[in-house]
Amino acid sequence: MADNTQVVTALAAVLTDLTASEIAEKLEAPKSSELGDVAFPTFTLAKVLRQAPQQIAAKIVAEIDQTGFEKVVATGPYVNFFLDKVATSRETLATILTLKADYGNNTDGQGANVTIDMSSPNIAKPMSMGHLRSTVIGNALANITAKNGYQPIKINHLGDWGTQFGKLIYAYKTWGSEDEVKADPIATLLRYYVEFHEKAKADDSLNDEGRAWFKKLEDGDEEALALWAWFREESLKEFTEIYDRLDISFDSFNGEAFYNDKMDKVVDLLTEKDLLVTSQGAQIVDLSEINPNLTPAMIKRTDGATLYMTRDLAAAVYRKETYDFAKSLYVVGGEQREHFVQMKAVLSLMGFAWADDVEHISFGLITFNGKKMSTRKGDVVLLKDVLNDAHDLALQQIQEKNPTLENKAEVAEQVGAGAVVFHDLMNDRTNNFDFNLEEVVRFEGDTGPYVQYTNARAKSILRKAPASVSLDAVTLDDPMTWDIITTLNSFPATVQRAWQQREASIIAKYALTLSRAFNKYYANSKILTVDEQLQARLALVDAVTIVLTESLRLLGVKAPEEM
Repeated sequence: MADNTQVVTALAAVLTDLTASEIAEKLEAPKSSELGDVAFPTFTLAKVLRQAPQQIAAKIVAEIDQTGFEKVVATGPYVNFFLDKVATSRETLATILTLKADYGNNTDGQGANVTIDMSSPNIAKPMSMGHLRSTVIGNALANITAKNGYQPIKINHLGDWGTQFGKLIYAYKTWGSEDEVKADPIATLLRYYVEFHEKAKADDSLNDEGRAWFKKLEDGDEEALALWAWFREESLKEFTEIYDRLDISFDSFNGEAFYNDKMDKVVDLLTEKDLLVTSQGAQIVDLSEINPNLTPAMIKRTDGATLYMTRDLAAAVYRKETYDFAKSLYVVGGEQREHFVQMKAVLSLMGFAWADDVEHISFGLITFNGKKMSTRKGDVVLLKDVLNDAHDLALQQIQEKNPTLENKAEVAEQVGAGAVVFHDLMNDRTNNFDFNLEEVVRFEGDTGPYVQYTNARAKSILRKAPASVSLDAVTLDDPMTWDIITTLNSFPATVQRAWQQREASIIAKYALTLSRAFNKYYANSKILTVDEQLQARLALVDAVTIVLTESLRLLGVKAPEEM
């Protein structure tokens, strides 16, 4: 919905019992443009004023100052505002062309830090499509966070510790080969890991061997640490290639291992507050006081080994002390919901008021042909392979549409990777969805390439224009442009809503809406005709490219100049 400051101000002068923010929250977009641009429903006022909603609406229209509006009318229980199209168009375009990429910025966050725990792949395993969601949702949220005036801190909490490393070390020591690992590190380590789990089905003692090696690792065994460091280094090399292709960077790669020397502090705090209880040899925190339905949080196993919970508590305390975050976001799959409920409950019991600032940003699953991927079983779809295939599909379409394009391979990489990212982000994050690459990389329909192509088309118009864009006397009264203007006008509110709901799909859906509006206009207008409104039309096209490019940037998607 549009920036409704003018509407709120007009209503506030009449509805003196309501604050500006209360009025703003009630505003709606009418069901059709024929009913106006902004609607104010009066249902909630009926009880207080003891009048029928229709009467209240009529009374407001009679009293309100209509200066600056095309008209304000009562339609049943609604007060419908029709904006002054010429004035709104001029002001919107002037604002966008002046601010450029800064259009939509706000200072709501006042520079406060927001830590974002994201991506977090496991060492010694390749990055699969299962890692895509946390990575791209986290990156988009970081961009949206910054757009709303906060300082995002992106943390790649690598899965570089835990019993899986004990299992992997055992597998490598028992049937592995140094030459094999050196020849193809990640694929070989994954094969060892899968083989371990297959053999452990028939012989459960292998799990004990794996746990024993992890205990050695925790105790600082020289051989175990050397193997662990080698596996970690090789994994980071492969991860970095993927992150570079997605143009994603991090402020910290502090993974689970980083907190090895920080867990005693947490255990000591729990002990001081008399929160640790011994149960069947393990140390737990009973959470029934906070929620009788919560299972206890396990802090140490019977063998003294630490768990995810211990580490996550240490990480939360460290991040608060280091970054003094206003919010701490964890972009982690929905199946981990209980873990974060437990973690927040333990932090609350420890006396940390900031536990309420910890948020689990959950998301649904990606399936392939309806099947969930599993690293243990070995049926993974590698992210690298998907990006390669997306590149090839994009290149094929570019060669058909624009065979003379000079930098085809570079653009194909931007379009292919962008298609994969956009498709993920256009889905509401808590929803599950099935992935079909050919549909994702199409240049038509609800896809990233469609938005990129729309933007490239708009830029092409500007290159062909007989004059440069000027803001002098921009007057746009073509009714076909109004959908574009109102959509452009709504971008700042869309940015705020995306942050408030922690939902990148709001930006992706916005980009699709703006693209559709522009393409409809493009199909029915002669934009480059030399007449008195040429400058106004060029200003509109320029504004569209500015906002589409910025929308794509917020999602972590490139905007090629040509496609």
